[in-house]
Amino acid sequence: MPHQKLLAYMSLQLLTHPKEQLAALGLQQPNMHYQLSSDELVQDTLRRGEGVLNDTGALVINTGEFTGRSPKDKFTIKDESTTHNVNWNEFNIPMDEQYFHVIREKIVSYLNERNELWVRDCYACADPTYRINIRIVNETPWINLFAYNMFLRPTETELENFKSEWLILSAPGLMLDPKECGTRQHNASVISFKHKTILIAGSGYTGETKKGIFSVLNYILPLQHNVLSMHCSANVGAQNDTALFFGLSGTGKTTLSADPNRRLIGDDEHGWSNTGIFNFEGGCYAKCIDLNEEKEPDIFNAVKPGALVENTIICHKTGKIDFAAKTITENTRVSYPLQFIRNAKTPATGEIPSNIFFLTCDAYGVLPPISKLTDSQAMYQFISGYTAKIAGTEAGITEPKATFSACFGAPFLPLHPGKYASMLGERMRKHEVKVWLINTGWSGGGYGVGSRMKLSYTRAMITAALEGKLDNAEFITHPVLGFEMPVACPGVPDNILNPKNTWEDPEAYDRATLKLATLFTANFEKYAAGVPEEVTSAGPKI
Repeated sequence: MPHQKLLAYMSLQLLTHPKEQLAALGLQQPNMHYQLSSDELVQDTLRRGEGVLNDTGALVINTGEFTGRSPKDKFTIKDESTTHNVNWNEFNIPMDEQYFHVIREKIVSYLNERNELWVRDCYACADPTYRINIRIVNETPWINLFAYNMFLRPTETELENFKSEWLILSAPGLMLDPKECGTRQHNASVISFKHKTILIAGSGYTGETKKGIFSVLNYILPLQHNVLSMHCSANVGAQNDTALFFGLSGTGKTTLSADPNRRLIGDDEHGWSNTGIFNFEGGCYAKCIDLNEEKEPDIFNAVKPGALVENTIICHKTGKIDFAAKTITENTRVSYPLQFIRNAKTPATGEIPSNIFFLTCDAYGVLPPISKLTDSQAMYQFISGYTAKIAGTEAGITEPKATFSACFGAPFLPLHPGKYASMLGERMRKHEVKVWLINTGWSGGGYGVGSRMKLSYTRAMITAALEGKLDNAEFITHPVLGFEMPVACPGVPDNILNPKNTWEDPEAYDRATLKLATLFTANFEKYAAGVPEEVTSAGPKI
């Protein structure tokens, strides 16, 4: 019986050898490759004809039908715990537990029919207090390589007594029957907190594996440990000053946190405990559209043996990648171990942050390139999470689209956004953290009219904030948004600091500002009842 197999697996989960544990689940495939090195996984991928090497030795693969996340096909099993704790919405889609068993059995049967499988033990959370051990079973070696790159890697000694807590079964080649499996279509990513299992079927996009565990941590850490889980990157300066960079994919978290003058803690997922910051991951997953050595040297130089490059166009004669090509998708990616960044911090932890940056890609060209926020404004912007979805980050997105994503990560937050926001607000006030809003989007007009903010200017503004050069600067207040905008900033032309100055038609800017302000106000209505009045009043003044 399926339930008996699952109970048998859970009882053996903490006791026996990996193959015995998997056998208890019903996985009887004799040819399981356990804990292969990155070199071995690359060779297995080449042997199976599923990838090629580029001229620098990185593995280049194609993820198939899906080149981005499919949020409408991510399900959470509704059980005794999640029924009342999960904020059920368009991102947290409930699924009855009976379908979990159906899909799990189909995945197990499918994996048993493969000629070979790849199994990896790894873990999440650099702070050992909150570590969770993970076992992942893949039908392809390159997804196993992704897991090697992105999760934390146990030592040989740790593997001797490794006890897995969460299981991921990944079967991208399995097409589900929606009627039988309770899904929307043939692919699905299913999380069961009761059974501590993530099921992935029908999609080879590696980001589903990464974000599955992120969603798990976003549930467990705040509820069970009073740790704020965050969709942000983090780095630390010479004085051990930690900075956080919040933002959705494509807003610059990876790029801006890879600062040659600061040590990288991590590029995407972190926890904030009572003692400091810690990375959830052991690697980076960077967008590489238009990647070049001049603008992003650390990421560019990480494309080397052991790195996994997804959905790029490669010249088979020269082996060179055309990073500008969007033929497959604009959401081209590269994953690599954190240590590929030359100034990565080990262990990947930091002290309580001194500065927080909210990164937004403003498709309207309205927001200032840098603004200083009050505590109330910071809470308003965090709850709002305004940005633009960048082309290719999700299925069906072909050009930037204005959106609001609570806490800069709504698709990955099982709990109500107010839970994360209240935890952040408490920490910001307690530690007197400075908060800045950074527009990495458009200037001089909206998308299609203006131009994207120069990366060199954004870096200069962030550096000035980190070094305290804006602490005593002169600021002016935006008449509608209420943000404080510096009049001058080292390394940045004065005229771009006030966005209205960059528009040829000032009245067109005012109209665009009013439109965006209206969108902010309308979006915030759904949260207004659950936040203090001073936060609600920190929004735009129409």
